[in-house]
Amino acid sequence: MGLGYLFGGGVGTEPHGLELYRTYPVVQSWYEQVSAWTGLTVGQILAEDLPTPQEERQSVGTVREAALAIGVHDVLASFGLRAAAIGGLSLGAMTASCLAGSLERRELFEMLAGSRDTPAPPADAPQQGIAIAFGSLAEGAPAHPGENVPGVYLAGDFGPTVDGTQRIMMLAGRADALGALAAEPPPGTVVPLPGRTIAVHTPLRRPYREFMAPRIDAIPFTDPEIPLHSCLEPKVLRSADDVRDLFQRNSTDPISLVDVYDGMKEQGVQLGLVMGPSIPEGILAFPFPVVHIEQPEHIEQALTTAYDLGIDLTGATALS
Repeated sequence: MGLGYLFGGGVGTEPHGLELYRTYPVVQSWYEQVSAWTGLTVGQILAEDLPTPQEERQSVGTVREAALAIGVHDVLASFGLRAAAIGGLSLGAMTASCLAGSLERRELFEMLAGSRDTPAPPADAPQQGIAIAFGSLAEGAPAHPGENVPGVYLAGDFGPTVDGTQRIMMLAGRADALGALAAEPPPGTVVPLPGRTIAVHTPLRRPYREFMAPRIDAIPFTDPEIPLHSCLEPKVLRSADDVRDLFQRNSTDPISLVDVYDGMKEQGVQLGLVMGPSIPEGILAFPFPVVHIEQPEHIEQALTTAYDLGIDLTGATALS
């Protein structure tokens, strides 16, 4: 099948995309378009500090990450490189759905910008958090560190590490429960992430899901035009209803990178291109070679790797 495009789902707090923006006119015009749809300036999307209020910060962060991922896609498309299969995690799943043709770009970015109006949690609500966890691959080991601990949920599965010694996961839930779990031996098994105050992909995100449900229901989804792999279960999304269901469940259901890349492997993907910085590089055991793209020099690396693997690049133009 050739190329698979993978989109990560972390909400970054660091500026991304500056070099791509400075290098490629197609990215410059794209960011101007995102600015017009969202009411954010190009500077806010690219590099300025994120807002302090929780939901507004989350909203601007998602706009930033999705804009970068689609900008990378557009640069690759300008060189004739296109995906035969596509998928992503969390925000990346929604971005992938957009690039698979299931909704217009404007619909996606207006939805992301509109999420900033989500009501803040009550002042007395327990603080939420996110942690990275390293689990055992041994037979009979717990499904994840903190299994059966009240207030702790498995929010994401990124799969085994390259050396096959452990599995990387994301936990989310109550910040106090995650902190207590991190203090248990052995040290470094659970690492809370500073500044992450939203328990994504857990039942604690139900108020956000209910707030966004009418907006998602109003989006005119269409059937994907290329194979679109779900991160919520091992499944290829084939209909508009499938994609709408993904959008509705995405905030409260756990995600799995393994479901995405295993599905791509089964469909014959030979090379994965990871858009943006939110999927760790060099750590995870993908079932096919991957190239991570966040800087201009990575574009040439993607084209060279595809050529070396014998992937058909008919129509690809040379890099200047």
